[in-house]
Amino acid sequence: MATQQLSEQEILRRESMNKLRELGIEPYPAPLYPVNATSKEILSGFNAEEGNFQDVCIAGRIMSRNIMGAASFMKLQDGEGRIQVYVKRDEICPGEDKTMYNTVFKKLLDIGDIVGIKGYAFVTKTGETSVHAKELTVLSKSLKVLPIVKEADGKVHDAFTDPELRYRQRYVDLIVNPQVKDTFIKRAKIISTMREYFNEAGCLEVETPILQSIPGGATARPFITHHNALDIPLYLRIANELYLKRLIVGGFPGVYEFAKDFRNEGMDKTHNPEFTCMEIYVAYKDYIWMMEFVEKMLERISTAVNGSTIVNIAGNEVDFKAPYRRIGILDAIKEYAGVDVAGMGVDELRATCKSLNVEFEPSMGVGKLIDAIFGEYCEKNFIQPTFVIDYPVEMSPLTKRHRTNPSLTERFELFVCGKELANAYSELNDPVDQLERFEEQARLKSGGDDEAMFIDYDFVRALEYGMPPTSGLGMGIDRLTMFMTGQTTIQDVLFFPQMRPEKIVKKEEKAEDNQE
Repeated sequence: MATQQLSEQEILRRESMNKLRELGIEPYPAPLYPVNATSKEILSGFNAEEGNFQDVCIAGRIMSRNIMGAASFMKLQDGEGRIQVYVKRDEICPGEDKTMYNTVFKKLLDIGDIVGIKGYAFVTKTGETSVHAKELTVLSKSLKVLPIVKEADGKVHDAFTDPELRYRQRYVDLIVNPQVKDTFIKRAKIISTMREYFNEAGCLEVETPILQSIPGGATARPFITHHNALDIPLYLRIANELYLKRLIVGGFPGVYEFAKDFRNEGMDKTHNPEFTCMEIYVAYKDYIWMMEFVEKMLERISTAVNGSTIVNIAGNEVDFKAPYRRIGILDAIKEYAGVDVAGMGVDELRATCKSLNVEFEPSMGVGKLIDAIFGEYCEKNFIQPTFVIDYPVEMSPLTKRHRTNPSLTERFELFVCGKELANAYSELNDPVDQLERFEEQARLKSGGDDEAMFIDYDFVRALEYGMPPTSGLGMGIDRLTMFMTGQTTIQDVLFFPQMRPEKIVKKEEKAEDNQE
C-alpha cells in the first residue's frame, strides 16, 4: 500500500516539530503530567468569592486560538469539555527569554496540539470562566490538520459529518464532534446497569470460547478459520448459548456473558458482522418469568440512561415502562397478513408466500418460510415494545415445546420500532428431542441451507446428564444502545464499525490512473 503524500500544512507541522527539538523542547515528552482538574470541574465549580481553583493543572487539545500582542486566548478541550485559557507573555515567560511565547506559542504550536497548562481560574471581563496560564508545556505535537467546525450566528459550518470519514477516523470524529462521546458513555451505562441487575438477581458473569469447533446456538453463517497445530477448522462463535447451558448443567443457578459474536452475513444500518450480544440463563425459570424480568430490566436501563422510560426513536415516542403487549406469532400473521399459516406444510407455505409476494429460497423449510411472512407483514407494526410469543417448533430448534400445544414452543422475541431486540426461550432440556431437532437442522443444511445448525453431540451429551428447567435470553447490545440513544444506524453506536479496507494512494498515482 502506498503512503499518502504530505500536504503543505503537514510539511509545515513537521518543520515546527523539528524546530521545537532544536529549541530543546521535546514535542512528545514523558507521559507523566500532574493533571488535577478538568474543564467541567472548573466551569461548574469555580466561585470567584471563594477563590477556589487557584492552583490548577489541566491538559488538553488546542481547538482555537486568538493570538494578539503580549496576550492571547485559546480554547482547550479535554475529556470533559472545553475551557478558555488566557496566555500572557510575561506570565509564562517571567524572565528575559520570551521564546516560549513569541516563538513556541505563537509560531510553532497549531490547532490540534496537546498542551498542559498550570495556572488559576478567573472570570474575564465578558463573564467567561477561564484559566490564567502561568506555565505552558508541550505534550504532543499534532502532525495532521483537524477539520475545523465553525459556528456563526447559531449555525454550524464545515461540520465533520461525512459518515465514511467519521466511522473510518473515529478518533477525529470524537475530537471535533465531542457530542458523539455521549452515545458511548450511555452505552457503557447500559452495560453497567445490566450487570448490576443480573448480579442482584444472583447470576454470575462468565466467559466462554470465541473459537469453537462447532458454531452453535443460532442459525447463521459463521466465519471459518484454521488451527495449524491441531490441523482442524475452527469457527468464530455465532452465539454462546450452548456453552452457557453447559454451565447450568454443571450446577450454576444463573450465568450471563457479554459476548463478541460474529456472523458472516450482510452489512446494513442495523447489522455489523462483529457485534455484542448479552446472553443470560437462569435455572428453574420459564419464558413467562423472563418476559417480566426483561420488562423490569429495560425500564431500569431507560431510567438510568435517559432519566425517563420514554425514549424518542426515529421520530417515535417509545415507552419502556412495563408491561408490554404480548401476541402469538401465528396470531400476528393472521392479523397483519390476513392468513392462517398454522399447520401448513412446506408446499402450502410456498404457495402462501407467492400469493403474498414474499420472496423465498427453494432451500427454506417451514420455519424460515413462516419467518419470511412474519418479517414482511408483521415486524414493522411493533413500534412499542411487544413480545411476539409461541413460535412453531420448526422455527426454534433449541426451545422447549409449549406446555399446552406441542406444535409450538415457549419462545418470545421482543420487538421495538419494528426491529428484534431480544430472543428468549424456555430452554429445551430433553436430550432425545434436542438430538432430533439437530438432525432436522442437518437435513436442512444438506438441502442447501448454509445457516442451519450443526449437530453438537457434546451438548446433547451434557443434556443427557440432566439440565434443570431453564429460561434463557439473548439481547443485542448494539441495537439496545441504538434504541436508548435514539441512533438510527449501528455504525453510530460502534467505535470502529466494519468497513472496506482503505486504499491510500499518492497524488501522482491518481494522476496516472486518470490518464489511463
